[in-house]
Amino acid sequence: MKIADLTVEELQALIKNAIHEELQALLTDPDSGRELTQEMETRLTSSLQSTERIPFDEVKKRYNLH
Repeated sequence: MKIADLTVEELQALIKNAIHEELQALLTDPDSGRELTQEMETRLTSSLQSTERIPFDEVKKRYNLH
């Protein structure tokens, strides 16, 4: 099938479907349905209770986010 052979409606449907599939891939939670392990729960709790903070400028430097 060539794009030139498609009707306007078929092309619109093709584009709409491609956008829908891409948005689904980007917005779907890859961890959905997975169980939180005890180790991860402990790490998250520890992180939330910690008073240590990193300034945003330091985060930008660490990850090259100019």
